[in-house]
Amino acid sequence: MKPICPGNPLDRYSSRREFLHVGLLGGLGLTLPQFFSQKAQAAQKFYELREGVAQGIIHIFLPGGIAHQESFDPKPYAPAEYRGPFGAINTKIPGVQFGERLPELAQMADKMTIIRSMSHGEAAHERGTHNMFTGYRPSPALEYPSYGSVISHEMGSKNNLPPYVCVPSVPNEFAGSGYLSSAYGPFALGSDPANGNFQVRDLNLPNGCDEFRFSRRRSLLETVDSHFRALEKSDAIDAMDAFYQHAYKLISSEKAREAFNLKAEPDALKDEYGRNEAGQRMLLARRLIEAGTRFVSLTVGGWDHHDNIKGAFEGQMPSVDKAIATLIRDLDRRGMLDSTLVMVTTEFGRTPKINPTGGRDHWPSVFSVVMAGGGFKQGYVHGSSDALGGGVDTDGVTVEDLSTTIYNQIGITSDKELMAPGGRPIEIVDGGQVLDALLAKKA
Repeated sequence: MKPICPGNPLDRYSSRREFLHVGLLGGLGLTLPQFFSQKAQAAQKFYELREGVAQGIIHIFLPGGIAHQESFDPKPYAPAEYRGPFGAINTKIPGVQFGERLPELAQMADKMTIIRSMSHGEAAHERGTHNMFTGYRPSPALEYPSYGSVISHEMGSKNNLPPYVCVPSVPNEFAGSGYLSSAYGPFALGSDPANGNFQVRDLNLPNGCDEFRFSRRRSLLETVDSHFRALEKSDAIDAMDAFYQHAYKLISSEKAREAFNLKAEPDALKDEYGRNEAGQRMLLARRLIEAGTRFVSLTVGGWDHHDNIKGAFEGQMPSVDKAIATLIRDLDRRGMLDSTLVMVTTEFGRTPKINPTGGRDHWPSVFSVVMAGGGFKQGYVHGSSDALGGGVDTDGVTVEDLSTTIYNQIGITSDKELMAPGGRPIEIVDGGQVLDALLAKKA
């Protein structure tokens, strides 16, 4: 048989499993890791969801634990060893200040909800990160799914796009599908949008395999599927087929592929975001949400500043400050801010007192996160830390509360039970309540 595409391994492999893995993926040049995993065992589902305010979420995670004192909760009247190396600047919210290295975000504060009273009990990076990606404390007995995977499971894809995308790569082990099928895991780009030659892997057909041959290969796969389905009579085969359909739709849809095309954005807007990792990652995130992706997760920088917090902030914060502010402004200009939730989080805060090496150490007792759009109030500060930034003073917010509120805004009821391995029902969030104080009143 003449190969349909170059390097067709069908001549060499006879088992269905080998055909699927090597014949389809190898011949087409596809990997589509995690999102289209062969290990997925759950069939495509259709869900009845109540309408949410937010149609998409952009999760900007600042890994390492950004200091709240130098960012969203400065302490200008504290002693110098607590206050830190920077002053504070006024924001668009009367009487509210940010750290002086956040001038752009200070001018966008009237579009934000700033939560200054987040806390949890996990001082280790891995455990704190787990909390902020899943809404659960870590457990040795169960691997919990991330926000993006739950949203992918509950809402499915839109406009042939992956519902959950990580920019540029899966940031940590807790950003995956947990006890859910790996089919609900993230689609990772494999390349950074800040690269001048940025191109998403897997979205183009390899040289020598045109659309006609691609369609013929799909027909061949369906023929082989039917043969092995008759032999194996496995429900898992039907489940796998659904995910290959996703792959075909993404590759064959010009509109879906175009969502990843940063070249379509005007140079002036690229400059406004910043031609760097922070700016281009956030610009692509906006483009994906605009096209129909449900949840985009991205990370920027490293904020584990045990030493020289002054130099670290001066080096990293300008591009991040500019990029986040531009993202919020761009969404607002396009009329997308009300329907898009931007959330800026980190795994924990930093110690109230500067240490001997000019840094701050891990501190989960209180820290700050920021929400913009998606039905959250604009120009609102929720809760407070104490005078030295060492603990919650008023209106404490737990990870469960925040998770429940986030799911509420996209239309998911957080106490719904999903099935873990063995048929064990697990609530999407265990406890927590919708924080109505954070939400704008409906017109």
